[in-house]
Amino acid sequence: MELKKNPKADINKKSTLFLMMGLVVSLSLVFAAFEYKSYDDGPAMDLGQLDDTMEDIMEIPPTEQPPPPPPKKQLPEIVEIPDEEEIEEEIDIDLDLEMTEDSEIEEMIFEEDPGEEEVDKVFTIVEQQAEPKGGIQAFYDYVGRELSDKYPRQAQRMGIEGVVYVQFVIERDGSLTDVQAVKGIGGGCDEVAVEVVKNSPKWSPGKQRGRAVRSQRVIPIRFVLN
Repeated sequence: MELKKNPKADINKKSTLFLMMGLVVSLSLVFAAFEYKSYDDGPAMDLGQLDDTMEDIMEIPPTEQPPPPPPKKQLPEIVEIPDEEEIEEEIDIDLDLEMTEDSEIEEMIFEEDPGEEEVDKVFTIVEQQAEPKGGIQAFYDYVGRELSDKYPRQAQRMGIEGVVYVQFVIERDGSLTDVQAVKGIGGGCDEVAVEVVKNSPKWSPGKQRGRAVRSQRVIPIRFVLN
């Protein structure tokens, strides 16, 4: 009687599957063998309990040292010096002077004081300043009256206003000389200011050491349009 194999019972068909499963199991065992670690309980592993033998560090306060004693003062040594011997020296004085009633005394000539002021010197600063007679306000009242009639027509047309500074010298008799405009505004105002000052009344001269001297002044004259 001939036996036929059941096609379902043929294991050759599943050999490939069994082979693959065997490889997977083998590789798993190999990886597990490499990854497994064993620890031996040796003497090096037993660390035991450390004895705390370290002492606490104490903070030692700084030692205060006393200040050094002051240096001893050395008293000055007194040395006795013997008395010096006096030296007597004879000095011969020859006075060859014979005064009689007929003797004439030479007159002593004193040179002139080099600091004497020059007569023609012009002072810019004096002990007693020169002033107009009646005061400075009286002088400006005079200037105001003069300018009201003499305001230059050219300056009026051009609307020129401002201050003209006039410099002059007060002589020893009070007259005014060397009158000039040192700073002007133009339009004919400078010339009018000089003319008004030249024709002003005399001043009281300045004084230096009680004497009348020539002195210099600069005054402002303001031109204002009504």
